[in-house]
Parts: sequence; C-alpha cells; structure tokens
Amino acid sequence: MTTLLINSIYRATEGEGIHIGIPQIFVRFQGCHIGCVNCDTKETWDFDPAFTKSLDEVVETVEVLSQDIIKRISITGGDPLHPSHIPSLIELVKELKARNYYVNIEAAGTRVVKEVFDMVDFISYDFKTPSTQVRTSKELLGKFLEEYSHKAQIKAVVSDKKDFEATYDAFHFVKASMKNDVPWCLTPCYEPGEEFPMNRFQHVIKLNESFGLPFRVIGQQHKWAFGPSERLV
Repeated sequence: MTTLLINSIYRATEGEGIHIGIPQIFVRFQGCHIGCVNCDTKETWDFDPAFTKSLDEVVETVEVLSQDIIKRISITGGDPLHPSHIPSLIELVKELKARNYYVNIEAAGTRVVKEVFDMVDFISYDFKTPSTQVRTSKELLGKFLEEYSHKAQIKAVVSDKKDFEATYDAFHFVKASMKNDVPWCLTPCYEPGEEFPMNRFQHVIKLNESFGLPFRVIGQQHKWAFGPSERLV
C-alpha cells in the first residue's frame, strides 16, 4: 500500500505567483530538511510518521474538496521533492492525472526531479535569496530552465536590496537557458509580527523599476486577506 506523509489537504485560493486568485486544492507534504530561516510553515519540517496517510485517503479527500468543480491541485510542503517522498509522490501525481486534475508542484529550488517534473503540468521553482540562508545553485537553475521553461515560474522571497541583487544576478546568469518567456515573481517577505510589509513592498517595486523591470512583484494575497499567521487559507 502506498503511504504518504501529509500535513494537510485543503481548498483555498492561490495566494501568490502568476496563478494568484485561482481556486485550488492544496496537498501539503510533511517533512523538509532545507531549513529556510524565514520559513512560515516550520511545523511541516519534521518527518513525523503521525502524519501518514494512504494514497486512497489522500485522493478521497481531494475528491470531496473538489466536488468535481475545482480541477487544479497544488502540491506543496514541507518539501514534496525530498528523496524519501519521491516514490509515493509519483504515485499520487499519476492518480491525480488519471482523474484529469491539473497538477502544479512547488519546488524548493534545491533539486531537479525529472521523473516528477515530466509528469506535472506546472512547476513553481524557488530561487532562494540570501535572507533564507539557503543557496540555490545558479547552474542547477539553468539546467531546470533548459528543460522546463515552457511550464514554470521562478519565485523569490525578497527581504532587502541584497536579496533583490542576488535574484537579478541569477536572472542574468541563466537568461540564455530560458527558451520561453519565464515569469520571475518577487514576493516581499513578511518579518515576524508584521501585518503587511507596505514599506518593503514599495521598496521592491522601486528596485525593480531601477533595474529595468525584469520581474513581476506579486505579494501574498492570502496573508492580506486572513492575516500572516492563519493556516489552510
């Protein structure tokens, strides 16, 4: 029997990136070893067997939430692409595709998993900025874009000018690898206790203008609507 570590499954409106505003079913994996210091879902880090669900349970929950109306799935985490998740993740994606769901996966930018990326409809690939204290390899990013630029976005959480400049440097480094017009989305980060980072948002917009407008600046709509600490929204 195929089992998965699943933190939660819920219906919500996409709150960030180029698909902002689209209703989806989110399947959030439990377990992550990446360690971004500004992660806002640290409760998903532990590989806790208490979160084990069967493939049938996961698909049944998706079907109930979908009501045959919402046919878009976003697989997120935690880190759904951690090597220990891959066999069960592949089985999940196969089953969802067999049921005619459009499947997006949130990739942390630390690995390219061909057997998964070939199957899904869309890949949201992170570029980790210096404030996360996690490094995204520009070479790996280039490899990813060479093969998957036709169905991807690049997302970066930006805290300050150093984060912006690191993202701009990566953008230029891999530009030759982008066979299509790949959207790069900058998300102004929330610091602990902030309700809305208005000044940071304005600063990122101005930085983007001063660097020739290479990026889309898209905030986190779900945090505006429900507050930065609310879950499953």
